[in-house]
Amino acid sequence: MTSTTRLLTLFAAGALALGLSACASTGAAERAETESPDPGQTLVDGTCPTGKGVTLTVDASPLKGGSSQTWCYATTEKVTVADIVAAVGLSIEGTKQYGDQVICRVNGLPSASEPVGSAQDPAYVEKCEGMPAAFAYWALWAKPVGGAWDYAQEGVSTLTAQPGESVELLFTLDGAPAAPSA
Repeated sequence: MTSTTRLLTLFAAGALALGLSACASTGAAERAETESPDPGQTLVDGTCPTGKGVTLTVDASPLKGGSSQTWCYATTEKVTVADIVAAVGLSIEGTKQYGDQVICRVNGLPSASEPVGSAQDPAYVEKCEGMPAAFAYWALWAKPVGGAWDYAQEGVSTLTAQPGESVELLFTLDGAPAAPSA
């Protein structure tokens, strides 16, 4: 790739980011329900319009330095959650014992060297050996079209989702949040 092509690519990405931030004004939620993602885009910030893709939320807000973010993976076909995770650019670490069937860290959270911040065990640091502590863990949730949130019955690499469905990676610390909020 030439340096000119790289610069143009970076410029286009910057323009897209500015455009997306402009869409975050009031009324964005109403537009999301009526507009489809641009046919040339696979991934956009926010919840998918009904039936227009799979919504992925990552909620690390209970952790120091954590936040919650939602993306729409525009698709008309069934897709693996691993493909969505890759498109978003998330870094997922499983446990030594269970691989990515049990999620230990998402984008480096919780820290491998600092306590998670639990009131139940203030010194607890997640080591990603086996099952995480019952008071500090990532859970993969799935919500079918028209259904309710439930723990996913498969891991990230094998779970699939169809347009209209939602998936959430939720960190629960000391029992909260107990389930996805929406």
